[in-house]
Amino acid sequence: MKKALVISGGGSKGAFAGGVAQYLMKKENRDYDLFVGTSTGSLMVSHLALGMLDELKVLYTNVNQDTIFSNNPFNIKKVAGEKVISISHFNTLWNLILGRKTFGESKNLKSLIKNNVTKEMYNKIRENNKEVVVTVSNLTANQIEYKSSNDCTYEDFTDWIWGSCNYIPFMSLLEKDHCQYADGGFGSLVPIREAILRGATEIDAIILETEVSQINKVPSKNPFSLLFTVFDFMLTHVERHNITIGKLAANNKNVKLNLYYTPTVLTTNSLVFDQKLMRKWWKSGFRYAKSKREELMSEFRPDVLTDKEIEEGIEDVEKLNL
Repeated sequence: MKKALVISGGGSKGAFAGGVAQYLMKKENRDYDLFVGTSTGSLMVSHLALGMLDELKVLYTNVNQDTIFSNNPFNIKKVAGEKVISISHFNTLWNLILGRKTFGESKNLKSLIKNNVTKEMYNKIRENNKEVVVTVSNLTANQIEYKSSNDCTYEDFTDWIWGSCNYIPFMSLLEKDHCQYADGGFGSLVPIREAILRGATEIDAIILETEVSQINKVPSKNPFSLLFTVFDFMLTHVERHNITIGKLAANNKNVKLNLYYTPTVLTTNSLVFDQKLMRKWWKSGFRYAKSKREELMSEFRPDVLTDKEIEEGIEDVEKLNL
């Protein structure tokens, strides 16, 4: 059997996925051979492949806007105790004046990746016969590409992780091999099918959205908020398509597929990195995975009877006593 862990895109919501993965790997002792991630998922899979849960938790619960952006296109203010996000017109204009192709720059994230996904880690992943795959969108070739730790150098691998996370036009554009690359979530937000194509026979997929839509969008007030709304609409339908295709492929190949959604809406802007909230989401993910696994186990344990089965059993006993 070949077990795989798949983690969807979701920006700061990756902290929730970390909590789920921690429970599955530490408490359920689940050992995976293949790790496939998109966007924030691609940031996590190297640490998960080596069982570095504690290090990943420190990383994900201590990032902020400055850790990610070298030029932050957002302003975040507190109004009546609530965070309100708007576009930083100055930073955006400055980026355009410099001739850059995006509203913001995420060069700090690239440095963060280099500092935390080291060459030693990369070599150890290969030595341990683990495969780590990250998803990128090739805008030039108009196709989704999956980059494996087995097929590229360390320098290329860290570039692909960075490219997979770049939610353009608010983050940097990766230009590599005469092509332009962006967030893998634009085409493959939940790469379940790719895990199946790579031979997975059992998959745990962490999806950083609720199973059903729980909120209506606030009407857009400017072109930037409208752009966010359009992107969110697009990604929601990409996600649903990915999951549907993944379920069909799993059914066709007789692959066991376990899906872990977020039980509630965590945030409406996953490009805002709030340390306090991300610590909370990590704990929430751990508790949710625990309850989910207990629910799954109760469905398959023969010693757990339904109320109807108990009633029928009592009736049978009463008949025998007669």
